Amino acid sequence: WESTNREMFTFDVKLDHAVLLPTAKFYRSAVPEPAREGVHNALTNLNSPIVFANDVLQGDADKASSTFGRFVINSTVGFAGVFDPASEMNLPPDETDFGITLAKWGVPEGPYLVLPLIGSTTVRDVWRLPVDNYFDPLGWYADDHDLRFHAQYLPNIFYLITLRSRGIEAEGLMEGVYDPYVFYRDAYRQRRLYWIYDGEPPADVIEQMQGTSDLDVDKLLDEQHAYERKKDGGGSH
Repeated sequence: WESTNREMFTFDVKLDHAVLLPTAKFYRSAVPEPAREGVHNALTNLNSPIVFANDVLQGDADKASSTFGRFVINSTVGFAGVFDPASEMNLPPDETDFGITLAKWGVPEGPYLVLPLIGSTTVRDVWRLPVDNYFDPLGWYADDHDLRFHAQYLPNIFYLITLRSRGIEAEGLMEGVYDPYVFYRDAYRQRRLYWIYDGEPPADVIEQMQGTSDLDVDKLLDEQHAYERKKDGGGSH
C-alpha cells in the first residue's frame, strides 16, 4: 500500500509543519522545562490503566504488578503523577498497548499503514486505537462530556503537543535521510519490535522484518546510491 501511504505521509508532514510543530515549539518556549516534565509525567501516569490492562492481557503478572505499583506511588507520593518517585524505587515504566498484546499472542504484523492524523501503524497495531480507548482516562473524559467546540478532546490534544515537543530535539536524525517515508516506516517497525521482545529481538526476526539478510546489504546500498545520483541529476522520485 506504499502509494497511498506516501500520500498520507505527505499530508501528515504538511499538517505537522503547519499546526502541530509550531504549537509544540511555542509550548517549549513558553513553559519552563521542569514544568513541562511535570505535565508530561502527569499525563503519562494517566496512561497507566492502558499499560496495566495490556500487561494483564499478555499474562505478564510481574509487569502488571509493577505498573500498578507505579501508578499508586506516582499518584500519591508523586502528587498526581507530576513527579516520578516510582522510577527511583526500581519500578521502571513499561511501554505496551493492544497492538503489542496481539503480537505477543502471535497475530502477524500485516501491511504497514500511514493514516491521516494518526501516522504510522500496521493492520495489527491499528486495533490499539479503539481497544486502548476503553482503558484510557482521557478517553473516558471525552466520552462522558459533550462540550462546545468539542473541547472535551483538549486534554488529548494537549498530551499530543507535549509528546511532539519532546520529539523536537530528535529532528536532527532526519539530516541526510534520502527518503523520509522509508526512515519513518523502518523506525516505527523497529521500535515496535523492540517493545514486543522487551528490548531483545532475535536476529532472525530482525532479518525477517527487514526482508533482508547480510547478503542483501550491497544491493540495498546500490539502490540508495542510484537514487541519490538520480536526485542530484534532477530526476524526480
